[in-house]
Parts: sequence; structure tokens; C-alpha cells
Amino acid sequence: MTVPIVARPKPLQLVDTRVYVVNKDNYEQFVEQFTDENGELAYVALAIKDYENLALNIADIKRFIEQQNEIIVYYESAMKKGDEDGTEKP
Repeated sequence: MTVPIVARPKPLQLVDTRVYVVNKDNYEQFVEQFTDENGELAYVALAIKDYENLALNIADIKRFIEQQNEIIVYYESAMKKGDEDGTEKP
């Protein structure tokens, strides 16, 4: 049985994301600068613990993707070796 090796997915093209740290000491300056640069002011708030959780989640997603990639490389390599010596690999 021949198992075709499919093309790898297109690499990620991530877009820069800015995170602002705003507190009571820099709030007025932040509002002025932000509205000058972006127009309308809107808020998306995270507690420090939630921000930490977000960072941990992203790190875990990265780990998972890297492990999946290692598995794919392993099987691609095993299939290529089978093709080279004329034997079939499970």
C-alpha cells in the first residue's frame, strides 16, 4: 500500500497585536494618545490572572503543534524509507 505524502500547510502569517497596560496614573495620557492614533476608544479588559492564563494557553497550543509536527515528520520519514528500499512500512 502506498500512502501519499501531502503538502505541508501554508506557514502562519501572524499580525502584530498591541497590548496596552493602563492604570490610574497613565489613564488620561493613554486616552488622549489612543484616541489621537485610533479614533474611537473602546475597552477589552482582562484581569492579570486571565492574561497569565491566555499566555499559558498559547504556550500549550504551541507545544501541541510542535508535537504534532514531530509526529508528521516521523511518519513522512518512515514512508520515504519504505519507498527507498521497496518495502512497505505500516
